[in-house]
Amino acid sequence: MASSTTAGHAISCKGKPLSFFPSSFDARLLEFIHLRFISIVFSLLIYDDGDDVFDAEAAAVAWEAGKPLVIEQVEVAPPKAMEVRIKIEYTSLCHTDVCFWEAKGQHPLFPRIFGHEAAGIVESVGEGVTDLQVGDRVLPVFTGECKECAHCKSEESNMCDLLRINTERGVMLSDGETRFSKDGTPIYHFLGTSTFSEYTVIHSGCVAKIDPSAPLDKVCILSCGISTGLGAMLNVAKPKRGSSVAVFGLGAVGLAAAEGARIAGASRIIGVDINPNRFEEAKKFGIDEFINPKDHDKPVQEVIVEMTDGGVDRSVECTGNISAMISAFECVHDGWGVAVLVGVPSKDAAFATKPINFLDERTLKGTFFGNYKPRSDLPAVVDMYMKKELELEKFITHRIPFSEINKTFDYMLSGESLRCIVCMDE
Repeated sequence: MASSTTAGHAISCKGKPLSFFPSSFDARLLEFIHLRFISIVFSLLIYDDGDDVFDAEAAAVAWEAGKPLVIEQVEVAPPKAMEVRIKIEYTSLCHTDVCFWEAKGQHPLFPRIFGHEAAGIVESVGEGVTDLQVGDRVLPVFTGECKECAHCKSEESNMCDLLRINTERGVMLSDGETRFSKDGTPIYHFLGTSTFSEYTVIHSGCVAKIDPSAPLDKVCILSCGISTGLGAMLNVAKPKRGSSVAVFGLGAVGLAAAEGARIAGASRIIGVDINPNRFEEAKKFGIDEFINPKDHDKPVQEVIVEMTDGGVDRSVECTGNISAMISAFECVHDGWGVAVLVGVPSKDAAFATKPINFLDERTLKGTFFGNYKPRSDLPAVVDMYMKKELELEKFITHRIPFSEINKTFDYMLSGESLRCIVCMDE
């Protein structure tokens, strides 16, 4: 019998040549080896190291403005150069999602996958991505940090030239195409994140790698509104310990600003809102005095100046209402008062105040995302929570499974929730 060989090497079993065994054993072993070889080759052909198109992933698709989202099975393409594909674990709804879902944004695009507050795990990375790897726990962010432009290199700005927020673009930067589709129909992205999907593809510069031990169902809300309000207070207003602060607007962003004032050690935090139903909840965030402008027959800034003997040391405005913005500036103390604008006004709104208010040494500042650089600074914000300095649980009022995602719109529109956590695997 001729000896059996593969690639010039004698085949053996347990160190003994096949000639030691019966001829029938030799034939069966060769058949097994050949079948196993074919199986391995076939598996390599159909598997491409995480770069497959996922063709049966659930996503909440907005097909029309203002209509309930529809859970669809969508195709999610693999990440291209400088992109990552992320498995979203938890996401939440922000008022910006609602605004564009209602088609109140500049250029509404449909069909679209909304969502930009979330946390997840990197599933695969595209070419050129070096600072993220499969398995990293991350926060996707609606704005980015390329680390190369003048803004990213400046210690004073977080407004990246390449990855700054863009509400009009519904495609990826690298090729102008979407990574989502349904039966061949492209589905647009939102804010470069689209987290209302089990899997999403995001530019790597818009992804912050965080402490792997951080609970994703809590820190997911740091992707947008909470960090915006918190940073506006801590990074821009910078109240000193024992100072007085006024916060205009007691939604999630305003309460995050109040949380920042509490962390900074402000001794007096005044909340201003036209909805008195928000006052009781706001006490959890250190606010101990409340003003409803509708209860007074004079401008609210005059009320604040009178009750604080000349004005507060710092104010943060979180509504976008132009009258509230002016009030927030005019209620700070002359000589050292600082007012910070966070809310986004209508495009035609004009800020009107007397120039003497500036000459009397009041300072007016604006901020974007709390002046946080997403990749560089968000990990430290997560650490604040892990050290129990920042209390995120207070912001989370509801928790629902992904299949009931439309409830979170109902909660927000009715004013019932601050943040509703959507659990993707439930």
